[in-house]
Amino acid sequence: MNAMISVVLSVLWMSCLCPAGPAHSPPAAETLTLEQCIAVALEQNPLLQSSHQLYQASLARIQQAKAFYQPSLDFDSDLQPKLFDFRGSEETYFGLSQSIDFPGKRSTRGKIATQESLEIQTDTELLKLDIIFQVKQTFYSLLLAQQILKYAEQDLELSRDYLQKAEIKHEAGDVARVEVLRARVETAKAENSVRAAVNEVRLGKARLNFLLARKKYDPLEIAGEFQRDSLSISLEELKQKALSFRPEIKRLGFSLKKENLRKTLGQLSYLPDFSLGLSRHRLSGVATSWDFTLSFPIPLFFWQPQKGEIAEAQANLEALRREREHLINAIALEVEEAYANALMARNQIELFEKEILAQAEEAYNMFLFSFQEGEIGGLELVEARRTLIEARKSYADTLHNFSVALAALEKSVGQKLEVDSHD
Repeated sequence: MNAMISVVLSVLWMSCLCPAGPAHSPPAAETLTLEQCIAVALEQNPLLQSSHQLYQASLARIQQAKAFYQPSLDFDSDLQPKLFDFRGSEETYFGLSQSIDFPGKRSTRGKIATQESLEIQTDTELLKLDIIFQVKQTFYSLLLAQQILKYAEQDLELSRDYLQKAEIKHEAGDVARVEVLRARVETAKAENSVRAAVNEVRLGKARLNFLLARKKYDPLEIAGEFQRDSLSISLEELKQKALSFRPEIKRLGFSLKKENLRKTLGQLSYLPDFSLGLSRHRLSGVATSWDFTLSFPIPLFFWQPQKGEIAEAQANLEALRREREHLINAIALEVEEAYANALMARNQIELFEKEILAQAEEAYNMFLFSFQEGEIGGLELVEARRTLIEARKSYADTLHNFSVALAALEKSVGQKLEVDSHD
């Protein structure tokens, strides 16, 4: 009996360790280009979706602002012999009344709501610009992290190869033990660099997934390269474009129109609205008749609009004009700074391509020749190779800086820029 129980338990244990169903492989990583990342972010970003809904709500408020007043159904029962004795009432009124805006007021309210809706639309455009910049910045940072990882892995491969050769030479008595220890230190440093680079790639993918409204550690791969093209437009042209395309400038324009309309509406408040009424009049012992009523307010307190709505609109107009002047200067400065950063990064790219990379490659080849001739040790060759790799890392970092600077310049202008192809 005990033997049978042992057999059953063994079978159950093995079934747990070896499930009958096929193993599920992890989902394949999706490969996205920069343009695809931008498209996904603009479609799925929650803040942008919220902004779209706010814009739809503002469109609905236009209809509310232009809506007519609801008519009133009026019933008046007079001279009742007893409370609520409607049958015994000797005089009754039954009719309709309607309040009507003075011509121009309702359309002006609709125009004000339209300008408010356009303000919200420009807020959405500004949010789009910010999201596009964040996606580009994160995409290029991930590209850089992947490049750094590739160079770190190359450095590690070289360090391990040198360590293996140093150990063989030490066993053969050709080099001292200190050479092996130095090689191990270099290998450990290279391994640590690889681990740091792997972690930076993982975090870069998490940041990009966040912007794309995906789960943080969903599998993701990117396909693309850094920008290397030169700018084909002058600084003054960029400033002019920024004043035409920046959503903040457009928003202030809509705000100025709105306050002017509010001022107009305040002035229209001097003109009276109307209330029209038509009712059927029954009086005991008298033939049924019809009553017509026209009423409108008398603007005795004429100073109230001048000190209220009109004064508020005028103050807002002055504040918006001052804000517009400040914004124009701030945008010009922002464009100039972004333009200078892009030019500096582009000049650094040319310096790397014309001089630094070639010199680093030449220096490494010289060390390699000296090593092959037995003039230097392996550690010196590793250091020379590492210097070359660091130059390539710095070049990748410069490409990254230019790509991000160009993205920042496009954000400061408010639209995508034309560039000259780099040969």
